[in-house]
Amino acid sequence: MTAELVRGQNHTLPQTRLEIRVSAGAPVVAGATLGDEHGTVHGVERIAHPGSPHLPGLEVSRQAAADHRLAVDLDALPDGVHRVTVLLALPLEAGGPTRFGAVAAPFVAVTGLEGTEIATFTLTGLDTESAVAALELYRRQGGWKVRAVGQGYAGGLAAMLADQGVDRAAELAGSIQEAVARGMARSVSPPPPRTPEGDRVRHTAGPAPAPGGGQPPVRPPAAPQPEPPAAVPSGPIDYAHPRRQSAAPPPPPPAAPPAGPGQPARPVAGDATGWSMDERLYNQIWGMFEDLARTTAAYRSAVDFAESRMDQELERTLSDPRGRTGGAGDLAREQARAKRDELTGRAREALDRDLAQLAAESAVVEPALPAPYAGWDNPVWHAYRVPMEIPMALRIGDLHLPESAALRIPLLVRLPLERGIWIDSGRTASEAAAFTDSDQLRRLAMESAVLHAARLLAVYPAGEFSVHVIDPAGSASASLAPLVRSGVLAGPPASGPGGVSSVLAQLTRRVDLVQMAVRAGAADSLPPDLDPAEQLLIVNDFPHGFDDRAVTQLRYLADEGPSVGVHLLMVADREDASGFGPVLDPLWRSLLRITPVADDHLADPWVGHAWTYEPLTTPPGSGVLDLVLARVAAARRTGPR
Repeated sequence: MTAELVRGQNHTLPQTRLEIRVSAGAPVVAGATLGDEHGTVHGVERIAHPGSPHLPGLEVSRQAAADHRLAVDLDALPDGVHRVTVLLALPLEAGGPTRFGAVAAPFVAVTGLEGTEIATFTLTGLDTESAVAALELYRRQGGWKVRAVGQGYAGGLAAMLADQGVDRAAELAGSIQEAVARGMARSVSPPPPRTPEGDRVRHTAGPAPAPGGGQPPVRPPAAPQPEPPAAVPSGPIDYAHPRRQSAAPPPPPPAAPPAGPGQPARPVAGDATGWSMDERLYNQIWGMFEDLARTTAAYRSAVDFAESRMDQELERTLSDPRGRTGGAGDLAREQARAKRDELTGRAREALDRDLAQLAAESAVVEPALPAPYAGWDNPVWHAYRVPMEIPMALRIGDLHLPESAALRIPLLVRLPLERGIWIDSGRTASEAAAFTDSDQLRRLAMESAVLHAARLLAVYPAGEFSVHVIDPAGSASASLAPLVRSGVLAGPPASGPGGVSSVLAQLTRRVDLVQMAVRAGAADSLPPDLDPAEQLLIVNDFPHGFDDRAVTQLRYLADEGPSVGVHLLMVADREDASGFGPVLDPLWRSLLRITPVADDHLADPWVGHAWTYEPLTTPPGSGVLDLVLARVAAARRTGPR
C-alpha cells in the first residue's frame, strides 16, 4: 500500500534500489545531496545536479523538466553517507515562474524499480520560495526511511545549499543554473498546461479515473519492466488524451470499435479533447510524443535494471573462490545471463507492443493533418488556400528515437512564435553532418530557413506576416530565389553594412514603438508607416558582416521582439559565433536550435531523451513551394490587409 506522506512524516523503505519521480506544473531543476548523519554535505563532489548528474548510487536529470526520474541505489552510496536530500528549484529563465506559489504543487513519489509506489508527497503551502528540499532518505537503525520535508527557501538554490553546509554555495548555485540554461537551449518547449489551474499532474503506471467519470488527467506512461512477471504491462498504452482545458471542451469523436475480441480500439485521427479538430490533432500529436518518450524510458530503465542485476549476480559469484572456476561457476554465470536476457526480452516485447500501437495511430493521424501540421509531401498542400486566421501551431520538423527510427513524431511549435530559431550551419557530431561538406551544410541551412519562412507566410492570413532578410555578403541568393521570385518579401535581401544597419534599425524601432504603445495603452497612436503585421527576420551567415552594435541589436530583438511580434531566424555556425565570446551566449540560449541535416541534439521536456531531429524538405522535383508562395503573393495583391 502506498503511504501518502504529509510534511514531517516518515515511512520505512522496503528496498534499497529506488526511483524518485517528480511531477510539477512547470519545468523544475531536480538534484540531490549526500549528507552525513547531521545532514552536512562535505564538498561539491557529493551534490548531483544537471551539470554533474552522476554520483555513486545516484543519478539525476541533466536538464530542467516538468517530470523527472531520479535513480537511487542506497547500497552503492559512498561510505559516510547517511542522508540523501532531494532538491527542487525553479530555473532562472526569462519569463518563467520565480516562485513555487505561482505553479501547481510539485508531486514526489518514491517507487521501486518496477514502478510500484512506496511513498508519495505533495508539496503544498509553498509561496515565495524558489527552491525546496522535497524529501530525504536517511539511515535509521541499520535500515533506510523516507521523510517528507517540504522546506522551502526564498533565497533559492544558494540559500538551500548553504543551509546544508556547502562552501561557496552561491557560486555553485550559479554554475548549476548555467548548466540548466545550456540544457534548456536544446530542449523542446512543453505544450501549455492541460489541467485545471492548481491540479497536480500525477503519472502512474495505469489510468486513474478522473472526477466525474471523465478521462484520466494524463496519458499514462508504460511502467518500467520489473523482475516479477506480474508487473509486466498487460496491454498497450491508453490513448485517451489529454488534459488541456479547464472547462470541458467538446468530446472527441467516438473511437472505432475494437479490431477483434481482446484487441485495442483502432486509432482515430483527432481522438483527443479540444475545441476544434486542429486543437484535437495538436493535443493528439503531443500525446504521441509524450507516450513515445515514456515507453522508451520504461524500456531503457528495464534494460538497465536487467544489466545491473546480472552484474550483481556475477559479482557475487566471482567473490566466492569456489564459484570462480568449475561447473558451478559456469552455471551461475549462465543463469545470470539467461535471467538478463529474459528480462530484456520481456521489456522489448512491451516496447514493441506500444510502438505498434503508436505506429498505427501515426498512420491515421498523418494523412488527416491540416497544412500547418503536415509535411511538404502531404497532398493537402496542393489544395492550399490562404487561411483567414492563424493556426495553433506550425510543424518545423520530425523527431524520432533510436529504438523506433521508423516512427516519426511531428515537432510542432506554438504560434505566434514564443522564441526564435537558430539553424546551425556548422558541423555537428551527427553522422549526417560528418558526411556533408561545409559549403553544402551552409546551403542546406539557408534552404531550410526559406522553407520555414514559406510555411509561416502560408499559415498566416494575407498581409499579416512579413519577412525580411539580411544576407551581408549576398552569398545566399540561390537559396533565397523562391522568396525573391514570388515577391513575398518585405523588401530585397539586405546586404553590406548599410543594408544590415537599415533593417536592424527598422525592426528595433518597431519593437520600441509597440512596447511604448502597449505600456501606455495607446495602440491607436502608432505611426501610420509602422507595419502591424508579424515580422520575421532571416539572418544569414551570422556573425560575418556584423559589428558590435548590430550584435547588440540582434540580442535585443531576440529578447524583446517575440512579445510584440518580431521574430528571429538565424542561420549561423555556432563555432564561428563563439568568436564573440560569452556576449552571444544569451542569444544562443534564447533560440531553439535546429539543424539542416539529421542530428540528435533536442531533448523532450519529460525525461530528457536525446531525440533525432529531421528537417522538413520538399519532395525531389516538386513544385509545391512555388505553388504555395504564388498563392500567398496573389492573396497579398488582392486580399485585405
